[in-house]
Amino acid sequence: MQNKKSNGFDARTEKHVDMIKAGIIGGSGYTGGELIRILINHPQVEIDFVYSTTRAEKPVTDAHEDLLGATDLKFTGTINPKVDVLFLCLGHGNSKAFLDTHTFSDNTKVIDLSNDFRLKNDATYNGRKFVYGLPELQKEAIKNANNIANPGCFATAIQLALLPLAKNNLLTEDIHINAVTGSTGAGVSPSATSHFSWRNNNISWYKPFTHQHLGEINQSIVSLQDNQPNIFMLPQRGNFTKGIFVTSYLKFENSLEETWNLYEDFYVIDPFTHLSEKEVHLKQVINTNNCFIHLHKHEDVLLITSVIDNLIKGASGQAVQNMNLLFGFNESDGLNLKGS
Repeated sequence: MQNKKSNGFDARTEKHVDMIKAGIIGGSGYTGGELIRILINHPQVEIDFVYSTTRAEKPVTDAHEDLLGATDLKFTGTINPKVDVLFLCLGHGNSKAFLDTHTFSDNTKVIDLSNDFRLKNDATYNGRKFVYGLPELQKEAIKNANNIANPGCFATAIQLALLPLAKNNLLTEDIHINAVTGSTGAGVSPSATSHFSWRNNNISWYKPFTHQHLGEINQSIVSLQDNQPNIFMLPQRGNFTKGIFVTSYLKFENSLEETWNLYEDFYVIDPFTHLSEKEVHLKQVINTNNCFIHLHKHEDVLLITSVIDNLIKGASGQAVQNMNLLFGFNESDGLNLKGS
């Protein structure tokens, strides 16, 4: 099969590499499709199964036509409880339900892409303890974990914009955030606000100041600084398919040069988060695992722009980045992707 890969040779270490086996639950959606695309090209992973109750025995390419010629995998209605890593690409609330009815080996590492285990009060479930998986914040904790709660897409872009300031106790003023997402953020099932005729040439806001990702954002900020600032987040639906464009601004006294240095220091060891002296835009990061950040100062206001691909750095790519850290691989393995 085209997805099968034999144990290989790693030129960096001059050692033979043992492949790990991965299982995917919910592989027919957008995040599942991106995850399959990344993993079939990962040098140290073999996809063991892609589970689907509605598409069992059908080719994966029926759902993900872009993978034609890249894999002959088929969806399956059975699971292997001894896979090395299990990815849960399920809707929010469904990961808990799945783990209630399916048992996996104690050696199986679980990476959940829903919001079921992101908050500390939900981090332990059925004997599994989940670590919040934002590598730029928790790299060492992730390396020593067994289960990962992958961050939300909005939460990823917003936290990467704010955490260097929190690290230095500088988030002391109200923070205002405009965050625009593509239609894939609504999932693969059609809805009134994802239908092309409604979405095209249109823009609207939703969940003003109450978005569910605020919980994990606040949780991370207070882990770094003493106080919790007020965050006014306005999510918006954009008339494009992929990507998240975030502008965050607050009153801020430090100079732009001082602030730039804080960000450089914070992200010095992170391969996917980069500062840009020029203004950033979505096409720079679409189809990549990158987050690009631009800083702008206007009088006493700091404007922070951050951009990501919501399905990759905001979901499947970050999940693979976490997998690489869990298994001691190079953090960038399988993720050196070019933007559009």
